[in-house]
Amino acid sequence: DVQLVESGGGSVQAGGSLRLSCAASGSTGCMAWFRQAPGQAREGVAAITPDGARQFYADSVRGRFTISKDNGKNTTYLDMNNLKPDDTAIYYCATRRRASTGCLIRGLIDTWGQGTQVTVS
Repeated sequence: DVQLVESGGGSVQAGGSLRLSCAASGSTGCMAWFRQAPGQAREGVAAITPDGARQFYADSVRGRFTISKDNGKNTTYLDMNNLKPDDTAIYYCATRRRASTGCLIRGLIDTWGQGTQVTVS
């Protein structure tokens, strides 16, 4: 089975930046980042195709967040800029192991990471 391990979360002031990383232990398809704030549903934030050619973003983060991947390192990144208190959540890395698209649809995800906390004050 594929394992996804996130890193890079932490606390930052509003307007600051963070970079999240997700290291995969095996073969993956499309990759995505989701987030879940207390009392709220888990929502898709950004996704990327296996070759890295196409990226997709939620309206709430478009223009501030950038998803990218390094296939040589089997690692996916989420660069978060101009962070706002509303971005506070646990961020999860996710994949559809045998699909190249559809990674922003929560019900189609088959593998999740353990999550990393991002707090913006």
